This record gives sequence, C-alpha cells and structure tokens, in this order.
Amino acid sequence: MKTFLGVLFLLVLTVTAFAQKQIIVQNPSAHARMELIAIPFEKFKASFSVDTVFSIKDEQGNELPHQLEKLGQSSPQNVLILVDLKAKEKVKLSVSAASGKVFPARTYARYVPERYDDFAWENDVVAFRMYGKALEGRPDDAQGMDYWAKRTDKLIIDVWYKSGDYHKDHGEGLDYYSVGQTLGIGDMAFFPEGKIQYSKHYSNFKLLDNGPLRSTFLLIYEPENIQGQQIKLQKQISLDAGSHFNRIELSMENGSLATTPIVIGLAKRKEKEPLFLLGKGNRSLAYWEPEINKSGITGVAIIIPSEKVEFLNDRPEQFLLSSRAKNDRPFVYYNGATWNRAGKITDEKAWAKAVESEIEKIEKPLKVTIK
Repeated sequence: MKTFLGVLFLLVLTVTAFAQKQIIVQNPSAHARMELIAIPFEKFKASFSVDTVFSIKDEQGNELPHQLEKLGQSSPQNVLILVDLKAKEKVKLSVSAASGKVFPARTYARYVPERYDDFAWENDVVAFRMYGKALEGRPDDAQGMDYWAKRTDKLIIDVWYKSGDYHKDHGEGLDYYSVGQTLGIGDMAFFPEGKIQYSKHYSNFKLLDNGPLRSTFLLIYEPENIQGQQIKLQKQISLDAGSHFNRIELSMENGSLATTPIVIGLAKRKEKEPLFLLGKGNRSLAYWEPEINKSGITGVAIIIPSEKVEFLNDRPEQFLLSSRAKNDRPFVYYNGATWNRAGKITDEKAWAKAVESEIEKIEKPLKVTIK
C-alpha cells in the first residue's frame, strides 16, 4: 500500500510539473538578440498565479532580470524580462512565486535642476540629455538632443554632474558631442513650408518608469504658434538595458491641420565626403562622424519604421528626414549612438550592421507565448 501511494504521489507531481505553464520565446531572425520582452501584467498574474513577487528562470536554472513596468500608473502594466537568444533559438522560461535576487539597475533617468533644467538618461552603454527652459535664450543655448560617450557599464550621470568635469575622459568616457543650433542626435523640429522651426525647450516632465531594465519619461512642451497654427507637443522617450537606441513617441495636436510637417535630424561635421548610409525608403539614416578634438569617433542614427519619409541633404549643418505627424496618432521613431572607444562598434561598417540589426528587431519582434 505504501509503495502504491508513493507511486501515486510521484505521478501527481509529474503531471503537475508537466501541466505547469511556461513562457516560450522564439527568435525569428538570423542574428543573436538580447532585448526586453513585455507581457501584460494581468495576463502574467493570471497565468502563473503570482502577484508582484516572483522569479523567472531559464531551462538551465539561471534567473533572468525582470521589471514591473508601470508607465506612470499606480499598478504594474507589464512584466519586462531581459532575454538573450541565439539566431533562430527558442527558449522556455519558468515562473516561481519565490522572491528572486536583486539585479543592479542598468537604466536611469532624472531631471537635473542644477544644470539649467537638463533632463538626462542612460543605460549601460549610452547616455543622452535634453535641454530645459532655464537654458533657453542663454548665449550657450543649444537646440537638439545631446549624447554622452560612455565606455563603462556603470551608471554615470549623477557622478558626472556632481563633478562637473565630464568634458575630459577619466576612463569612463566624456561629453564631446556638439549639438549647437542643430537637432543633434535625432531630435525633431517643425518644418512649415520647408523651413526649420525649432520648438522651445521642454517645460515639464513625468518620469513614468526608472529602471532597472527600462526607463521611460514624458517631456511636455508649451503650446506654440507655428505660422498661425496652435500646436501642442509631447515626447515619450524610453531606453532599454543594453540598447544603443531610444524609442521616441511624438504626440502632436495641431488646432488647424490634421497633420504637421516635421523633420528629424543629425548634426553634420562639415567634412567633404561624410560617411552616411541611407536605408530603404529613407526610413533609416546612419552617420559615422569624423574624429573630433582627438576624442574618438561617434556613430549616430535615426530609424523611422512606419512613416513616409523624405531625405534632405541640402543643408550644411545637418541631415534631415522629413515627414508628417498626424493628430491623435503617435509618431514613433528611434535614435541612437555609439562611440568607437567603447570598443564594441569601432568602424562605419559595424555601425551600419548594428543599425540593420535594430531595424530587424523592430520589424521582427521576438515571438512570446504562454503555454
């Protein structure tokens, strides 16, 4: 009898284990991919009978980092999981109600009132900033998005701002990228009648999520009168761990027209034959800059995956991608950068390949199912 009960107990355990749901993630592309997947929180919660405390492991028992993404709400909206897959690989992940270990934060964003209302953000490979109202109209004012060249996986924004000595490389990188009166590394401007009109600097912000794997924030702009058109603008920007690219979502409200002409640009460095590569349908633009002040070389890029785009190369100070933003429909694009001294992407061919890989990630997302 004891033997029979023991066998029955083992059988129940086996059936239970077999019936346990798993997260199945498949890489449809011919390249290795490390990125975040997102599962709606309520679906995740119901599927695995857990709440906000849980851990996720792969088939080898390795725990994977995750984040409860709130998007500015009081409760989680998505479960973000960082996965690393080989080309065409399919992996199975298990979920346990046991508390997992704490992984170090790999993204960070904050408002910087001590430096003219900057808003700065970073991950373990790149860092960026946008300029705020306190800088507007000053002699040292600039227009577009700035890039900080990093060669460390540490989060350095607070350290660099505190020291103020971030224009020299002390082993972690430096700020040598020049924005000036351009759109910098992929910011946007209004483009009425083919003329650039820069927006004012952002006037307010909302920090929606601040890591550890994705930081997302909203920059809010004062309404502007653009040739008689009253326009409201917001930018939602997110940056994932390990990525060279921001995802930017423009929300535009034009009180007079259904669409608003805009441009997204990259600053030029005035060389005779710039190393740039224009993608299919003008939907991507990669630029490998010349070396500046013996500080290394920056690669920059823009990707506009789902809009009609025109390439404009008739201005000496910047490349432009021209399009139109519709009322009540987000305009989504991506911008990114790399620095050759970080040692990961060291020439224009490698940067072009990295941009192509990012396009593939956007067009062929990882396939996620729960079974």
